[in-house]
Amino acid sequence: MENNQLNISKNPSNFRRVFCLSLFVILALSIHAQSKLKFVDTKKSFGLVKKGELVKLEYEFINDGNQPLVITEAKVECSCTSVDFPKNPIPPKQKGVVIITFDTKTVYDRQDRTVEIVSNAENSSQKIRFKGVVLK
Repeated sequence: MENNQLNISKNPSNFRRVFCLSLFVILALSIHAQSKLKFVDTKKSFGLVKKGELVKLEYEFINDGNQPLVITEAKVECSCTSVDFPKNPIPPKQKGVVIITFDTKTVYDRQDRTVEIVSNAENSSQKIRFKGVVLK
């Protein structure tokens, strides 16, 4: 074994090969090691509701990656929509829920909204959508 170590340190070509191979392995592992946000269903309909009702929709997801998933932000289109999401990391292969609350007191007629969920996943930005009709 000492002989191999001497060959690597005395021969720059061997050192470069070992260094490049090590770097390649580290990069390959780091690229593969990521969280992955996967929603069970990205589109929901709340049907018909009366103006002034609160609509709550649950979007179940799984961390389909091999590293913890952290949701960092939820971007909404208007102040009538609020989002509750897990604040703690979701371990690999575990499930979580994003809850959207839509306040209909300031809207009416057809509604079609999207919410952007931002995370540390390889697919870092995902959109979920809901629609329905608010009656006067």
